Formats: sequence, structure tokens, C-alpha cells
Amino acid sequence: MPHIDLADGSEAGERKLYYVSVAAGQVLDDPEAAAYELVINANREEVNRLKTLFNDYSSMDEAQAFHFARNPYETTSDAELNGGTDEIIVQIYRLLRELGTEETKQFLASNNLGG
Repeated sequence: MPHIDLADGSEAGERKLYYVSVAAGQVLDDPEAAAYELVINANREEVNRLKTLFNDYSSMDEAQAFHFARNPYETTSDAELNGGTDEIIVQIYRLLRELGTEETKQFLASNNLGG
């Protein structure tokens, strides 16, 4: 399989450490750039999958907020409103557990996240 050089000089399949803030929906190259909660060892494709999930979560959350603002008296249950975002959060934590460092995996397991 040919290697694809990326703009940052790395190769597409090359794994490296990334620093993840679930709260902010960010995947960072630099641990000094912002606060983060978890560390993963991933390649660019896996990072892009995680970023896509963060974007999907943000979009779903905004759509739900917009729906509620337009229909404040609707009787939609919390389960119905949160169903889409809950599923995306589960997918995010599963991927983080798969890609996480040993410390990240232990943290997620001890908090019943992504299992």
C-alpha cells in the first residue's frame, strides 16, 4: 500500500498521540494548546472519524435545542429528545476506548464509559 504524505509531514497510517477534550469536542496535536481529558494513540483516519462524531454530536445537540426553542410546550419526552445524542456519545466513548492509551482505557473502564 502506498504511503500518503500529509501536509504536516506525517504519513496517513502513522500513529501518534492526540489529546482529546470530550467536553469541548476537540482532538489536539499539542497537549499545551488547551485543556484535555484523555489521550489516544491514533492515525489520521481514526482522528477524522472521532472529529466527525464530535461534529455529528454538536449538530444533533443544536438541532434539538432549536426544536425545543420553537416548540417549548411540546410533550416530547427526554428519552426521545436525547436518543440521537446519546447514541453518538456512546460511539465517541467506544472509539476513545479502542484508541486510548492504557491510562485512558483504565479511566474509561473504571467510569463505565465506552464498554
